Formats: sequence, structure tokens, C-alpha cells
Amino acid sequence: MNLDDVMAEINQFLLCPTPGAWIDVALENQELLLIDHANCEKKAASTAMNLLYRYIDRDDLLKKMSQLAREELLHFEQVVGIMKDRGVSYRHVSSSRYASGLRELVRKGGEDELVDVLICGALIEARSCERFAALVPHLDDTLAKFYRSLLRSEGRHYQDYLELARQYAGTDIQWRIDEFREIERELILSPDPEFRFHSGVPAAA
Repeated sequence: MNLDDVMAEINQFLLCPTPGAWIDVALENQELLLIDHANCEKKAASTAMNLLYRYIDRDDLLKKMSQLAREELLHFEQVVGIMKDRGVSYRHVSSSRYASGLRELVRKGGEDELVDVLICGALIEARSCERFAALVPHLDDTLAKFYRSLLRSEGRHYQDYLELARQYAGTDIQWRIDEFREIERELILSPDPEFRFHSGVPAAA
């Protein structure tokens, strides 16, 4: 599947596009955007590693999560490098409500928990990919080129998470995916007091 097809699939998978108000605030706060982007890459690698440690008997999961963790850590290094070039100091910033809001829906224990965590991963990767694409036309050449380069891998991560969720569920889980998609839409479209890479509509907008 080529990149255009992947982006079309992601835009259909997500129930809403990134609001223009979020893009406006992102462009005004590119230092914070980069810092939180670095945090997101680090957290994505950590999520993949946690799955590697927890589900050691799933060969397909081990292979895909190992590759995903390596790619996310590489992206983290690249973001930190861009920050250094721009004189942006890496510092702690609080997490957005986005991932925790999705994970509130995760069932606890057994196969259900694994499936739900994988669905969350698919949505987070899909939204990341959609936001990179939404930002690219508005960024300087260096940052636009970098974000464009991330689209293919982030799109593959979305597909990997979704394929694994369906594989391990062993039954039709579209109803469950749709529940998470609706929560994700609400998180993206509702007012958000803090600007972060995955935040909703800035409350001041």
C-alpha cells in the first residue's frame, strides 16, 4: 500500500480531522510542540517495550513491537537533534489527557486487555500520522521534510497495532474499535486547557 492509500485509510479510520484551531496554536508554540513530540516518541517506544516484556509468547507481537520500539527511539533522537539545532532545551512537560483518556476504556485482564491496548495504540499512531500531515504545509522546510518522513512509519505502526488487535481477538471487534474511535473524536474536538501534540481544541481558541 502506497503512502497516499495509507493516509486515505487513516483519514477514514479517524472520525474527525485535526481542528484548525489546534494547528494555529501549534504553529505559535513550535518549541512546546517539539518537546511534547519527543515525549510522545519516547512513550511510544516504552509502550512497545512493555508489550514485549508482558506477552513473550506472541511471536508476531514480539517482531512488530521490537521494530516499532527501535523506530520510535530513532524518531526521539531525531526530534532531540532538531531541538538542539534550534536552541530548544528538552524539559519536562505534563502529559496530555489524550492517551489516559483512551486508556480509561481499557478492560482489565486477559485477552480483552491486550486487544484494547492494541486498539489504543492504533488510534494514537493514526492521530500522530494525521497531525504530521496536517502540519507539513505550514512548517519551515526542515521541519516539514522531517514530519513528512515520519508518515510512512507511523502509518505502518497504526496498521500493525490494528492487525494485531484483530488477530488476537479472534472475532469481529469492529464494535469495540468504534467505541474507542468515538472517545478519540471527543478528546480531539472538546476544549482542552493545555496544548500538547495530542491535545484537543485549545480552550483559549
